[in-house]
Amino acid sequence: MFRHPSTEVYVPRQLPQGGLPREGDRARSAAAAFTSLAALASMSLVAGPAVAESVAGPCALERTSAHHSEGLDTWNSSYPRPAKKLDAVMVFLSFPDASPAATPQELTGDYFPTTSRFFERASYGRFQLRPHPRTEWIEMPRASTEYAIARDWDADKRSMYLKDALSVADPVVDFSQYDIVYFVADPDAPGVDSDATKVVNFDQPLRADGTDVRRIVTVFEQHPPDRNVLAHETGHVFDLPDLYHRPRDGKGDWDTHVGDWDVMGSQFGLAPDLFGWHKWKLGWLEPHQVTCVQGTDSAPFTLDPLAAPAVRGQAGGKRLAVVRTGRGSVLAIEARGSHGNDHQTCTEGVLVYRVRNETESGGGPIQVLDAHPESEACWDSSVYPPLADAPVQVGETFKVPGERTRIQVVGRTPSGAWTVKVRP
Repeated sequence: MFRHPSTEVYVPRQLPQGGLPREGDRARSAAAAFTSLAALASMSLVAGPAVAESVAGPCALERTSAHHSEGLDTWNSSYPRPAKKLDAVMVFLSFPDASPAATPQELTGDYFPTTSRFFERASYGRFQLRPHPRTEWIEMPRASTEYAIARDWDADKRSMYLKDALSVADPVVDFSQYDIVYFVADPDAPGVDSDATKVVNFDQPLRADGTDVRRIVTVFEQHPPDRNVLAHETGHVFDLPDLYHRPRDGKGDWDTHVGDWDVMGSQFGLAPDLFGWHKWKLGWLEPHQVTCVQGTDSAPFTLDPLAAPAVRGQAGGKRLAVVRTGRGSVLAIEARGSHGNDHQTCTEGVLVYRVRNETESGGGPIQVLDAHPESEACWDSSVYPPLADAPVQVGETFKVPGERTRIQVVGRTPSGAWTVKVRP
């Protein structure tokens, strides 16, 4: 039904080292040295009275060596952290075998300000993604068909594409001015495959204009593109994992892990706002906004809807509750409603999901738990109807499969917050 977001890749061979010509009157080095691009190698609760802690330290999973680990006790410094503001350059690449039908300005409008607004809402105004689009097409040295662009791209062809793109862009782009790089290909060129959009990571960063380039977002989307596709890919730049499930044979459902409930699962989701766990990981939720439930029985507490706007750039009240279930796993609990990035959701309620810190990106590090496994909803619009009605409703008690934890939704406050009681 839908085209699924592409995963990340790692360049499996070295690109030639050496200088690239520098044009113009900028007083910088006349060459930008590109270093090697080798493949990456991977990348119990105490019984007693319940305590709902403002500082959720005991519930913060440790970051592991898993690629895009869902641990959040520390930040992986090789990724730019989306705090305050980051600058992104968009470079538009054409090919000698096609004349672009769209202008760079039109393609910029496909992604911005929509993507910036997505992150502004998701971060409660704490983060600003600032695009700096080039206004001209920069022609690649080879025909688009020579690169054999595809979702599962041949490593040599992909390396050739990156080498050529960097070579033609470097004379006119000062990479030292930007935190994020988007290479946007002419969507109408005959060799461009829209399913190949992805993030390319480098084992050792490129050196260009005196700065490290650790990853590049290669964009091959049609015009107009899939909605929220650039938000998904940019999420990888911020160390967020793929949450969809890719069937081994390419057939079957891709969205069985999280359904509509996070853009890292599907760019088409009806409720694509980032999970509260991801907002905590990125620094958009303060520790006092996370309730760490410990002990045998919690007092009722309230959760503001996750996507509801904040007041004056502050995230507001409690947005996430966490129950530690093991050394590397937790249950996360949050309220989802028709606000902000989730304004198209077809169901509201208290969503429960499991998080594992040792599970790789694409392997199911987050799995939404279905409070209504015998039913489904929104069959005409949801990416995965069986999980569209996953949230717990007022008056319901959900026993988590495989755990002793019970989650009861007691009611709603006049302001729209959800009142929840957790019983391990």
